[in-house]
Amino acid sequence: MQEAHDVALATLTTMHVGGPARRLVTAESTDDIVDAVREVDDADEPLLVVSGGSNLVISDDGFAGTVVRIASQGITLESGDNCGGAMVRVAAGENWDDFVARACSEGWSGIEALSGIPGLAGATPVQNVGAYGQEVAQTIAEVRTYDRHTQQIRTFANAACNFTYRHSVFKATDRFVVLDVLFQLKIADLSAPVAYADLATGLGVEQGQRVPLGDAREAVLAQRRKRGMVLDPADHDTWSCGSFFTNPILSPTRFAELEKRAAERLGPDGPTPPRFDAADGMVKTSAAWLIDKGGFGKGYGMPGPAALSTKHTLAVTNRGDATASDIADLARTVRDGVRDAFGVELVNEPVFVGHEL
Repeated sequence: MQEAHDVALATLTTMHVGGPARRLVTAESTDDIVDAVREVDDADEPLLVVSGGSNLVISDDGFAGTVVRIASQGITLESGDNCGGAMVRVAAGENWDDFVARACSEGWSGIEALSGIPGLAGATPVQNVGAYGQEVAQTIAEVRTYDRHTQQIRTFANAACNFTYRHSVFKATDRFVVLDVLFQLKIADLSAPVAYADLATGLGVEQGQRVPLGDAREAVLAQRRKRGMVLDPADHDTWSCGSFFTNPILSPTRFAELEKRAAERLGPDGPTPPRFDAADGMVKTSAAWLIDKGGFGKGYGMPGPAALSTKHTLAVTNRGDATASDIADLARTVRDGVRDAFGVELVNEPVFVGHEL
């Protein structure tokens, strides 16, 4: 365990914003995580747990308490056979994309479409990370946590995690700190069926076909790079939290209202809101479409310090010297503009610390 003081939190986030931490503890093992969190809770001090910082916007004032940075390591194959698949336990501090790369090389199928997502493995169950037709909820067997209320280790089977679209029992509270995740992956050289149209096109296959794991991974990375969603220090389009807003899920009545507002704004023969079936008869639509058609195109805000990505309207980016306030102001402008245009309230994916959007 390492300790430092007055550390700039901007260095720990992919958005590259945030003031100093009064105290920063780097927890390099499961025991370190438990000990550090328990110590702060026993002292009744403010606590902020930071994983890979890819879904986090910290205020310019920083954090006047203790920040525990998760840095535990370890990928363990607990069992593996064609019947039960590969049961792989991953420490919370493992780099997520490194784990996906290893899974593809080992012949562990089920997370290849999640290639290129920044952050650490322990954060993936919190918001049920997903992309290109896969979600971690499909492969997580259990999540081992530290329960801050009981000060005990508590393990959640998949069903107890209450996974839904970009949500889980862990996102709803700060009670649980993820220690490690057990994944159940298929032992196969081929990917899961390709579920995303652009991905299938890039691979030259039909939707529903399977392809070699390595090919699937490279195709996903290519798609993400086109959208500025693979971290690159030299590319300010990637100085972001990825998709800043979740795709709205609406009732059929609310979606019909959206269609009416879109026709009024864009014309009866104009583009129509994308429609995807969601659970319980609900309808999912595209936040990126709403942002673009609401008047906020790629690069909106440039040459300001904060702007939408030049590659994808769903990413709010730091053009090099933005503050957290700049980021929040731009996100608020986009959110409010979409609401005024279409009557739909966008919900931000990143967690804001020290201020509200």
